Amino acid sequence: MNILTIFLQAPGQGGNSSMMLIMMGVMFVGFYFLMIRPQMKKQKQEKNFQETLKVGTRVVLTSGLHGRIAQVQDDGFVIETLSGKLKFEKAAVSREFTEARFGDKAKAAEKTADKATDKKEIEEKN
Repeated sequence: MNILTIFLQAPGQGGNSSMMLIMMGVMFVGFYFLMIRPQMKKQKQEKNFQETLKVGTRVVLTSGLHGRIAQVQDDGFVIETLSGKLKFEKAAVSREFTEARFGDKAKAAEKTADKATDKKEIEEKN
């Protein structure tokens, strides 16, 4: 057989191109819901966590350093450790490491600190 006759006998691919576009669209939507959207949600939670940190909160940094927040500044935190005070960027504080290490202890400590500040405010008003 001649090669030209083989190519002439091949079916047209007009219907397959629209099916291929539909499949690529489905794959994009799947990637969005399985990969992009959860990552964006995680980034939002991390940023919210870093913005809500207060003085006195125990944290673990991404480098593994443990400490307590001594000062909150616009561009970072001053972390108090056993070796002294060090300044770090806000992005260095890890939500996962902090919750894994201090978890319920950190929440309980924040509640008692909030109660103490509430009592002081009430006493000052009276």
